[in-house]
Amino acid sequence: MALGKWILGGLGFAVGGPIGAVIGVVIGALFDNSKSILKQEEWQSTHSHRRTTHGDIRVSIIVLIACVIKADGRVLKSEINYIKPFFVRNFGEDGAKQALQLLKELLNQHIDPVTIAQQIAMHVNYSTRLELVRLLLEVAKSDGEIDPKELAVIELIVVNLSVQSADYQSILALYQRHKDNNWAYTALEISPTATDEEVKKAYRRMAMKYHPDKVANSGEEIRKQATEKFRGINEAYEHIKQQRGL
Repeated sequence: MALGKWILGGLGFAVGGPIGAVIGVVIGALFDNSKSILKQEEWQSTHSHRRTTHGDIRVSIIVLIACVIKADGRVLKSEINYIKPFFVRNFGEDGAKQALQLLKELLNQHIDPVTIAQQIAMHVNYSTRLELVRLLLEVAKSDGEIDPKELAVIELIVVNLSVQSADYQSILALYQRHKDNNWAYTALEISPTATDEEVKKAYRRMAMKYHPDKVANSGEEIRKQATEKFRGINEAYEHIKQQRGL
């Protein structure tokens, strides 16, 4: 089965655990029913040694996107229209077809975002997890506004990805510029009362923290997301400089 081969290619930790189980349901014959759709406790001991691969990141992205899209009880054409070119840019034409097919199947399945996020947190580095959060906000915002139900699911995922609150608020601020006059300060993780020197230091710290090189080994799709976040940090800094006449 083409879809099964595309998913299985190069998988590491995602073969087992909650992700492996939900993918197994979708693919059907992807796993031997008696062995591979592991219970959570079995996966902990059997698959904890598996290395993290680009295939794991790819599948994690698609499963998390499904969690967010399902959150408000509807699947909008605008969301799918946003996701299609994203898949093409990051997976190629053929890969995008497989990714979209997998996504559509996942939308018909029950997915627990808590256990999915916890599995990812155990195996994926922190910088990459931050970019996963940014990607989910991009998807949620694709229809113009982030639905409260989608935001609630994203925040549940954030907690179980073990992403720090300040980092999440920094990413979220870039998507709520029209709601928060102090969005640029939140993006740089500082107070509006910060001195000019503190602003400069915060910018340098955030630019280093979100530099695309931090996720160079996590696949091109994540690196592209990091580039967008890096651009957002620059925009926040420029906004503050303009406000202050620096």
